[in-house]
Amino acid sequence: MKKLVTTLSAVALAVSSFAALAAAKPAVVYDTAGKFDKSFNEAVFRNGVEVFNKDKGVQVREFEPQNEAQREQGLRRLASRGFTPIVAVGFNFASAVEKVAAEFPDTQFTIIDMVVDKPNVQSIVFQEHEGSFLVGALAAKTSKTATVGFVGGMDIPLIRKFACGYEQGAKFANPDIKYIQNMTGSTPSAFADPAKGSELAKSQFSQGADIIYAAAGGTGLGVYQAAKDAGNYAIGVDSNQNFVQPGTMLTSMVKRVGVAAYGTWEEGMNGEWQPGIKVLGLKENAVDWALDEHNASLISEDMKAYVEGLKADIIAGKISVHDYMSDNTCNF
Repeated sequence: MKKLVTTLSAVALAVSSFAALAAAKPAVVYDTAGKFDKSFNEAVFRNGVEVFNKDKGVQVREFEPQNEAQREQGLRRLASRGFTPIVAVGFNFASAVEKVAAEFPDTQFTIIDMVVDKPNVQSIVFQEHEGSFLVGALAAKTSKTATVGFVGGMDIPLIRKFACGYEQGAKFANPDIKYIQNMTGSTPSAFADPAKGSELAKSQFSQGADIIYAAAGGTGLGVYQAAKDAGNYAIGVDSNQNFVQPGTMLTSMVKRVGVAAYGTWEEGMNGEWQPGIKVLGLKENAVDWALDEHNASLISEDMKAYVEGLKADIIAGKISVHDYMSDNTCNF
C-alpha cells in the first residue's frame, strides 16, 4: 500500500510539473535598440531567453518594437494572447506598462530599470552605482594620466547613477584623479549613436583621459572603437563586453538583467511570482565587474585583489556608495 501511495504521489507530481510547463507562456518585449545591441537587450536575450528556453523546454515569446509606439502595442498583443509574465526591457516602458497592466489586471508584467506601482507589476531595479564604483576604482588605479572619462547615453537620473558611482570609485582610489563626463543626448536615440559616442570619446582623450566608461547602449560601440584607435582603454556596461575590443576593454560593469528576467519567468511558472519592487546589487550578485580571457592580461593579481576587497567592503557596509537617484545629486 505504501509503495502504491508513493507511486501515485510521484505520478501526481509529474502531472503537476507537466501542467505547469504546458501552462507557461512567458514573453519579453525588448526596447527599440533590439535584442542584438551587444548591451542591455542582448543580455536579456543571451542570459535570459536562451537559457530559459534550454533549461525549461519552454519558448519565451519575443517581440522587438521598431519604434516607440510599438512598445505599448507589443505589450497589449502579448497580454491579449494570454502570455504571462511579460518582461518589459527598460525604463522607456514605464508609461506603456502602466497603461496595459491596468487593461489586463490578471496578467503579470515585469519591468526592468523602472518602478511602476500596479498590483500586477513587478519592478526590478539595480544598484548600478555599486558596480560602477568598482570599475571606477579600477580605472583610476590603471590610468597613466590620472584622468578618466565617462560617456553616458540619454541624460536621465538612471545614467547619472552610473556616472556618479564611477566617479566615486575613481576618487576613492585616487583623490587627485581628474574626471570628465559627457552625456550623448536627451532622447532615447542617445543610446544608438555610435558616431556621437566616438566624437565624445575623442574629445575626452584630447583632454588627457586614457580610460572611458560608457553607459550608453549602442552608442558605446563608438567609444570602444575610438579607444582602440587611440591606444587607450574603455569599460563596457550591462553585458560583459570585453570581447567587443579585446585588449582595449579594461573590464565591463556587468548588470545581470538576463538572470533577473529568467527569475521572473521561473517564478511565474512555479506560481511564485509576486508584484512589488526588487532591488538587486553586489550582495545579490546582480552587478559586478567582468574578468575573463579577453582582459585577463590587463588585470594584475594585485588589482584583482584590490577590486574584490572593495566589493567585499561594499557588501559588508564598510563602504557606502551614494546613489544619485536618492536625491538627484552626486554629493559624496
